[in-house]
Amino acid sequence: MRQAIASLMIASLLAMGVPASAAASMVGAGEYLEVTEYSSQVARIDAVLARAEVREQLVRFGVDPDMARERAAALTSAELALLADRLEEQPAGGDALAVIGIVFIVLIILELTGVIDIFKRA
Repeated sequence: MRQAIASLMIASLLAMGVPASAAASMVGAGEYLEVTEYSSQVARIDAVLARAEVREQLVRFGVDPDMARERAAALTSAELALLADRLEEQPAGGDALAVIGIVFIVLIILELTGVIDIFKRA
């Protein structure tokens, strides 16, 4: 029994000494643009969620604004693109209707991801 355990220990110690291989490659322009676009979309949505009117509306709906920002940052690229496109459709002045629309979109996304439960299911 001792010989089997000793053989197993020797084999595992020898296997630890084998270096793991790593692969490196050039980052393509498309990949770089995708990452920078994702970052800019997260920053734009974060800026909207940081506005006082939006935060007040989120609190009014019972959603923690910090949790909404975390969930927006965790969205996929496709969801972020959809949300960012919706933000671009809103007026530049940011009237009350635009704020309500943005909050509604965020609430729907939070509802679909299961973070909140606004629409009670029977």
